[in-house]
Amino acid sequence: MHICYNKSMGSKSATPRQVLLYSRPGCHLCDDAAELLERLAQRIPIAITEVNILGDLDLYERYKHNIPVIALADGRTLAAPIRADALERLLVEL
Repeated sequence: MHICYNKSMGSKSATPRQVLLYSRPGCHLCDDAAELLERLAQRIPIAITEVNILGDLDLYERYKHNIPVIALADGRTLAAPIRADALERLLVEL
């Protein structure tokens, strides 16, 4: 697991939005999604947890053909290909 949150963001009352990134090693699209989330974390208070699907058989079966998958706390998900504009819009709406 990897957690990223920019604590210098905005006001102290801003609660970071929980974001899960389902990925696996060697997935360049997963690397791209992680970089995109880290860039967005500079402007949007998000707490990113990266989960390797190879560590959980159920997650592997669920996401093996769809990674990267970004799951938000409210149940919404985005799967590859992940567009920066769509992800940012989703995060701001949370």
